[in-house]
Amino acid sequence: MGSVSVADAHLTGGLEVEGSRATLLSNVSLLAYGHPATVALARGGSVEVCATSGLHLLHSGSGDALLFALDHGAAEIRTASRAQDTVLTPDIRFTLLDSGALDLRVRVTPEADTCVDNRGSAAPTLQLTEAFGAATYRLRPGQHVLFEHGSLRAVVDNERSECGCPGATPAMVASGARNATSVPTAQQAAALNPFPVAESTGLTVTPPPLDAAAAQPAVNATLRSGTEAAPDETAQTPAPISTPAEPAPTTPPPAPPGAHQIAHSVGNFFRRLFGRAPR
Repeated sequence: MGSVSVADAHLTGGLEVEGSRATLLSNVSLLAYGHPATVALARGGSVEVCATSGLHLLHSGSGDALLFALDHGAAEIRTASRAQDTVLTPDIRFTLLDSGALDLRVRVTPEADTCVDNRGSAAPTLQLTEAFGAATYRLRPGQHVLFEHGSLRAVVDNERSECGCPGATPAMVASGARNATSVPTAQQAAALNPFPVAESTGLTVTPPPLDAAAAQPAVNATLRSGTEAAPDETAQTPAPISTPAEPAPTTPPPAPPGAHQIAHSVGNFFRRLFGRAPR
């Protein structure tokens, strides 16, 4: 079907890898890294899979006709059309009513809004049908439209936004050679992809787990040699905690009178009351 650089996309399916390029044989899935991946078609022309977008490519009917199935993101298809060529998005099926120079730009957002740009006056006329409905739409050469939520009944026929790959995208910063078989992380995809990946693809961003070591208090320990002077210990010794002074002892109350003192007091009382007792 064609070939692509293994440094540009994560590839699965029927393919052969030789050096830096992979030959696509049948039923191949491509997930572009942080920059577009260009597939050179064996029949002539190319497919540009935009950054972090997903595309399935397989044979369609007889001859060299192909089926281009855009999973998410955006793609640009440039090739001389074949009668049995087919383009699919999650909600819409595109078939060709006549031949022509196909220059088709397609973008699918996470909300299923589908932007389609059938560029060129010599482009073929496309027949669009809903994947889960009976509605149809005929897309003429040079027509640029948006189907809201993937519905052929909600058409914006004066769409101005780009349907294909955006302009220059920031280069992905790597700390070493890229592993050709690695898949871009969710954080990289979110930062580089102007059309965020749908949650159903499993590439959503999740917050990193809390680092348990970071939550522990830091310990500042210093190793000193035997000749190094120790710092002033008084500067590091915490001030003593003051305690309230004990109250001064109070004078104890007088001891209760004994039996002798009580008898003496009673005798004095009666003497004052009755006078001096007779002998």
